[in-house]
Amino acid sequence: MSNEAEFVATLRAMATCPAARGLEDDAAVIPFGSETLILTHDTLVQGVHIREDEDASDIAWKLVAVNLSDLAAKGAEPLGVLVSHMLGEDDQAFVAGLHEVLGKYDVPLLGGDTVRAEGRRVWGCTAIGRATCTPVPDRRGAKPGDAVYVTGQLGLAMLGMEDRGSGSVADLAYRRPAPLLSLGRSLAPHVTAMMDISDGLLLDAARMAKASSCTLALDAARLRPLAPAGRFEAALRWGDDYQLLLTGPDGLEARFAVTKIGIVQEVGQSSLLLDGHPPQEPLGFSH
Repeated sequence: MSNEAEFVATLRAMATCPAARGLEDDAAVIPFGSETLILTHDTLVQGVHIREDEDASDIAWKLVAVNLSDLAAKGAEPLGVLVSHMLGEDDQAFVAGLHEVLGKYDVPLLGGDTVRAEGRRVWGCTAIGRATCTPVPDRRGAKPGDAVYVTGQLGLAMLGMEDRGSGSVADLAYRRPAPLLSLGRSLAPHVTAMMDISDGLLLDAARMAKASSCTLALDAARLRPLAPAGRFEAALRWGDDYQLLLTGPDGLEARFAVTKIGIVQEVGQSSLLLDGHPPQEPLGFSH
């Protein structure tokens, strides 16, 4: 097992519960009485997902925000989070950042774990949400004839990594991403598939296409205005945007803050096309 995709593929034989959605979605979806619970978990590793010298308050914010972004992609309302923290010299700053992000999104802290160890520090978060519509949006629902949409701008976090600490829009997009919880809830009843963009638009679009057994055909002319000038190719691959990628009927852009960027086609030789051709590898970030 040489990479992330191969490792996850070996786990699918164990993930037979329908709630796991074949490990092809952003979260587990569990019917629970009259409600549907959404559970998701993400990990941040120092020097991999965040810089070695990242401020601990920003780490706490990002840790919670990226999990809330997965809930946004399910159109879910957050019920709480559990956080694991690797102790260090900046624990108080981590607590301050955690207090800020939980207060900003009105999310209860339900529990978690603390450890102390040598080497790179690692943080984890499990977010629990309540579905606000059924069926709950799924990566696997895109259908030929659907339009493909994306929210917001692409590549802001990439610029923010280079402009860190300035307080600019790009800087905050990198250090303190804003999960699109309200927009996700509004979109959920109208989409056929939805996920957040964490590893780059192209890679995540390819994942959606594979999960849905279709081809996503994207239009570069529609995407270029969403990317920083002169950084188009990089912006499609860099990741950390935490925007929403979705499919659905034509005309959603007239009702919601989304941009149409392509169409869904019957599955072909490539799961992803950009102006009619498979885009050049690598498509985005992968372990």
